[in-house]
Order: sequence, then C-alpha cells, then structure tokens
Amino acid sequence: MSSQGPYIVGMTGASGGIYGIRLVQELLGTGHDVHLVLTEATWQVFQAEMKLDISDRDQVIAELFNERQENLHVYDLHNYAAPIASGSFRTKGMIVIPCSMGSLSGMAIGASGNLIERAADVMLKEKRPLVIVPRETPLHQIQLENMLTLSKAGATILPAMPGFYHNPTTMEELIDFVVGKALDVLGVEHELFKRWGSES
Repeated sequence: MSSQGPYIVGMTGASGGIYGIRLVQELLGTGHDVHLVLTEATWQVFQAEMKLDISDRDQVIAELFNERQENLHVYDLHNYAAPIASGSFRTKGMIVIPCSMGSLSGMAIGASGNLIERAADVMLKEKRPLVIVPRETPLHQIQLENMLTLSKAGATILPAMPGFYHNPTTMEELIDFVVGKALDVLGVEHELFKRWGSES
C-alpha cells in the first residue's frame, strides 16, 4: 500500500489521549502519512489514564504506532524548522485530538506559541481542513467564544461526544465512534462504526 496524505495530528493534555492514539493508528493502518506533535501534558495523560511507562518516549511511540512506522514523522513541540510549520509544505489537513482549552486559546488568538499552534495557523491561512476535538465539560464563555472564533476562521469543532445509536457494547466502540467522525470530516475512508441506516 503506498503512502497517502499527509495529515498533521496534534495531541494535547486534555483527557482522552486514547482518541489521538486510535486516530493515528487508523491513519497509519490505512496507509496515510502522519506528522505527529505531542505536548508535554500529553505524556502526563498517557501516564495517568493509560498507565504507560513514559521514561523512554521513543519506545512508547514505537509500541503505540508499530504499524507502518515509515509513514510516521514525530516532531518536538518547539521545532519551528519542521516542514509542517510552513504553508509551502502540502498537507491534506490537520486535527488536534484531544484539544485542551489552553491549546484552543492559543490557536484562537493565532499565538503560534508552539508547533501545534503554528501548524494550525498554517491550516487556517492556507484554507486547509482543521479539526479541533475539545474534551472538556462544562464549558465557560471564554472557551465557547474561542471555539466560535476558530469556527468562523474555518476550523471544524468536533467535541468528543460518542453516539449510542450504533448500540456500543465496549469502550473501544465509543472511542472508534469519535475517531470515525473525525476521519469523516477529514475525508478519510474507514469502517470504525455502523452508520445510521446501515445494515452492516
């Protein structure tokens, strides 16, 4: 299978790191090129929610994304020399999953304070797909206004809200529903959940 894409994936310190992991696994498994950036808080989420030993981060990445490693490109959060920091580097889109409210704020004001924020800024200025998957509740006015600002600028806000009409019986099915909805927005084919009205 030849490489497709590429897609940029940003993972931040919001609860639900498994969403980002599952999405990257699906993109790699279907032959897409993935450019991945993780915040420091992401690693804390990996440790707290998934009980991962993060002492060797390269090993964690290798174990989580062992399929088609040649299609995975991982960048330091402050590597502004990375190709994804420039609009001249062609991509099919970007997703921040999960997205913390701090990262959301930085993207909404165009701060470009790290590589995730800069890459998101590039997506907006180049009119490419940008999907934001916030994982927070409840939401106050500033957070809602930041989401509206990004939406007006061209981003898609896709909260991590699993559906139940496909009658999920496992946590994995709930995770796959959210990931599948995100892939739908990016235009990536998948079979992660049963669609409404589908018999299969």
